[in-house]
Amino acid sequence: MSERSVEKGGSAAGRLSVFKTYKLYVGGKFPRSESGRVYEVTDSKGTWLANAPLSSRKDARDAVVAARKAFGGWSGATAYNRGQILYRVAEMLEGRREQFVREVGEAEGLSKTKAAAVVDAAIDRWVWYAGWTDKISQIVGGANPVAGPFFNLSTPEPTGVVTVVAPQDSSFLGLVSVIAPVIATGNTAVVITSEKAPLPALSLGEVLATSDLPGGVVNILSGKAAEMGPHLASHQDVNAIDLAGADAALAKELEIAAADNLKRVLRPQPVDDWTADPGTARMTAFLETKTVWHPTGSLGAGGSSY
Repeated sequence: MSERSVEKGGSAAGRLSVFKTYKLYVGGKFPRSESGRVYEVTDSKGTWLANAPLSSRKDARDAVVAARKAFGGWSGATAYNRGQILYRVAEMLEGRREQFVREVGEAEGLSKTKAAAVVDAAIDRWVWYAGWTDKISQIVGGANPVAGPFFNLSTPEPTGVVTVVAPQDSSFLGLVSVIAPVIATGNTAVVITSEKAPLPALSLGEVLATSDLPGGVVNILSGKAAEMGPHLASHQDVNAIDLAGADAALAKELEIAAADNLKRVLRPQPVDDWTADPGTARMTAFLETKTVWHPTGSLGAGGSSY
């Protein structure tokens, strides 16, 4: 083939493919694991797909530092602004839909049609949670009747830094379904991906980085939950942990470790269908309630006055 035909879009015989290098997503950047370790990721038939970073306890600590640094700005942003950013994630995913259809299909052994349905559901889930950011406070907050001249108001506030052990079998829709509610309510997240199928999650980091999401709000680590989980569960600067993807033995171990500093723990809950209506449970699981008392003023003979 001539050089001219190659310049017009042809490909020379024997051209090497440009394989993607998957990296972690921590603090808005894409580092390799500090350990230098990787592990092989294969499809459902055992065919090699890529090498993924094998995160270490140092990577986990770095992710917590990034999540804590981002918490003030993210929790302090308006709920409306958070909703705009979550919707932007959906927009960016829509633009890269074909890439995720391929990656999810390979990761979960799905046909193109079924993988497309999974990706579409994940995009719709971002939109769904984007709509809840400025409405959840109306569900779990409000004015409380009290016997006395006081206003008594309860308002939800984010818990803080949340570690998420992502579902093992639903590498993308399940992943989105546990990340989105955490950040929709103002928390920041350190996510341990599915060990056997981490590639869609690592690619999601690229989407988040271009979706106006501040660096550190979501941090994505691939590797072994059994290796990183205990360090994150016992970390004094992690406020809560979602054990969605932990098996029974690991969940028990992490629950015990989390008790050391009274972390909130969301125990594993079997999910038969990730496409079903998720409800509000995962949002309210990582909210604290702040109650404020305020005097209404003196009560006069002609009625109350403020």
